[in-house]
Amino acid sequence: MSARRAPSILESFNFAFEGVIHVLRTQRNMRIHFVVAVIVLVAGLVSDVNRLELIALLLAIAFVLIAEMINTAIEAAIDVATTAFDPMAKLAKDIAAGAVLIATMNALAVGYLVFSGQVRDRSESLIGRLRDAPTQLTLIALVITVIVVLATKAWTGRGTPLRGGLPSGHSAVAFSGWMAATYVLADSDHGFLISTLTFIMALLVAQTRVESGVHSALEVTYGGLIGALVTLALFQVFAS
Repeated sequence: MSARRAPSILESFNFAFEGVIHVLRTQRNMRIHFVVAVIVLVAGLVSDVNRLELIALLLAIAFVLIAEMINTAIEAAIDVATTAFDPMAKLAKDIAAGAVLIATMNALAVGYLVFSGQVRDRSESLIGRLRDAPTQLTLIALVITVIVVLATKAWTGRGTPLRGGLPSGHSAVAFSGWMAATYVLADSDHGFLISTLTFIMALLVAQTRVESGVHSALEVTYGGLIGALVTLALFQVFAS
């Protein structure tokens, strides 16, 4: 029996691309990583990042994609090796998933360092325009939002004051805290960082309400808008 011939260079590339395509087809997280990578690279072109910043972004993106593919390969190998529950197999999967988490956190840190300056300047300009906006306009926007929310509540008739329904109180409180932190620390050296962290935490609160099935995406969106607008109105009236 003749020995199996080694694959050609072209075949090796085909196998490699088939692996990438398979992961994209079967793994939701990989598809999310690819979409985020495209968005980040387009943002880099629009923001005119320099060569070193682009290298940092490419390395961070590659690190995340490689870690996700290795994680998928490890999971597939473990699933083939055993069909029964094995604590060591679970540990191996958890470690591989932890590697993806570390790579993702590193990519977030790199992205923040690359884009924070430009985003900070634009966000401060936006907050400045909001601060200088007429108080009457803010109050009118708040009243209109409340009217729409009350009309929607009356129409749907769902939920209770503390659970479910439109809007989400948790999201309203979370985004109110974000707006307050943004206003209070607007002139601080760390204002942008604190505003970013509180905004991410507000998004996480809204996400947990949706994932737990207590609220829909529309309900948390309305809650976030109400919390932000109410706080914005209060700062317009009492801090201007």
